[in-house]
Amino acid sequence: MSAEIVNLRRARKAASRDADARAAAANRARHGQTKSARDATRAQADLASRRLDGSKLSRRPDAED
Repeated sequence: MSAEIVNLRRARKAASRDADARAAAANRARHGQTKSARDATRAQADLASRRLDGSKLSRRPDAED
């Protein structure tokens, strides 16, 4: 019965590096776009939001619970 010995300091630093790499990749994806691509993405998100809001059913004010 032999267990692998893990250096916790190294494991913590490796996890931190992995998290930093994921954050950097997300920032590159978000900030590495042209202005027209950002505007197009924002317009699509706005359209999706408006469609969702337009599809919601509203309750009548005189309805009882």
